[in-house]
Amino acid sequence: MEDVGAVDLAFDMIGGDIQRRTAALVRTGGTLVSIAGPPEARPADGLAVDFVVEADRAQLSELAQRVRDGRLRTKIARVASLDEAVAAFNPTERAKGKTIIRVRP
Repeated sequence: MEDVGAVDLAFDMIGGDIQRRTAALVRTGGTLVSIAGPPEARPADGLAVDFVVEADRAQLSELAQRVRDGRLRTKIARVASLDEAVAAFNPTERAKGKTIIRVRP
């Protein structure tokens, strides 16, 4: 993991030792986001944020029903492969809608 070098943003999904190692990779001014709970480790000169969501079956069912009914729609501007991810988020091009990165073919 350390072969990656310094990063601006890191997502920790595991916690513990992995989180500590990840925090050490965050550049000055960067951010570590943890979905494994409140961060135990923090970047030396950056932010550490926890983002934990609890699934609510009733709310998820309501969202699914709205999608089926056509009451909830998302405008998709582009679908790109993982290899095209950097170019897909090119800041010189303004997209009207969401960019989807397809991880698997």
